[in-house]
Amino acid sequence: MPVAGRATLAQFLIEERRRAPEATGDFDALLADIALACKAIARRVAHGALQGDIGGTGSHNVHGEEQKPLDLASNEIFLRATEWGGHLAGMASEELELPYAIPSHYPRGKYLLLFDPLDGSSNIDVNMSVGSIFSVLRAPRPGAHAVLDDFLQPGTAQVCAGYAVYGPSTMLVLTIGRGTHAFTLDPDLSEWVLSHAHLRVGPSAREFAINASNSRFWEPAVKRYVDECLAGVSGPRGADFNMRWIASLVAESHRILMRGGVFLYPCDTRAHTRHGRLRLLYECNPIAFLIEQAGGMASTGERRMMDEQPTGLHQRSGFVFGASEEVERIEQYHRETPDVTIGE
Repeated sequence: MPVAGRATLAQFLIEERRRAPEATGDFDALLADIALACKAIARRVAHGALQGDIGGTGSHNVHGEEQKPLDLASNEIFLRATEWGGHLAGMASEELELPYAIPSHYPRGKYLLLFDPLDGSSNIDVNMSVGSIFSVLRAPRPGAHAVLDDFLQPGTAQVCAGYAVYGPSTMLVLTIGRGTHAFTLDPDLSEWVLSHAHLRVGPSAREFAINASNSRFWEPAVKRYVDECLAGVSGPRGADFNMRWIASLVAESHRILMRGGVFLYPCDTRAHTRHGRLRLLYECNPIAFLIEQAGGMASTGERRMMDEQPTGLHQRSGFVFGASEEVERIEQYHRETPDVTIGE
């Protein structure tokens, strides 16, 4: 191995493919295209204001959120890097209202790709960590143009999920169903190098992440959980907790995978978040897959996230994940504490 005895992403995938002699290599090639897209986005993010990517565009995506120049650029990078290889039957993006059809002059393959091209883009202007999230599904009709219903598969159907985090170092974290592994981008070689194999999320935690500015809208179960944590060593939990909030799902996920904790973005009583805030298919499900493969739990707040049956491409959900004991406690509180009427 050329990088201090560590495997590169390509070597890692080859070793994994040897476990499945019937594999054709299409999956590895698709991941290589995704990894290339993440490198290109990392380079664009690193240039920041020098490339004119700071500020807004005046346009909004399907969710009504203002699009940053890097949102649009990252979306284009993902599309261009992955549409041509013949591995995909279709794509879906946070930035596009409808599924993206593979251009007719390219062959269509047996996988579907769903992605959030630049998560946490509200942090771009202040130079904080952002990232890209992706999920890979099998196409129900390989070789045919994908239609909307093809994407509406539960998280348990994922064959791969991951994210890239663009921070002090650029890292790619992924699972193909046999553990969660992190690769750091070596800037000299421009290679992804395995730096953290088999990441684990411990069952207990003394750190939680939630946007406390929304506390007046929380359901009773969430308020009970946070109040108990804030009560510290003299409260019912008998321990002091730290609270964190970065406003970037990738950054929050990365911290939990690296040092533990629990993350909450719950449903609340406001009309626009009564079903949650994060998108099920290309935010919640891929992160849930990564967390579960690292030994943690991922939930809607009441039940397992990856068992949810999607009904819409941009469907939203409440999301709680991380240390299993904490996630189980939050689910228990929802069972014990009646929730207020949503949408009041």
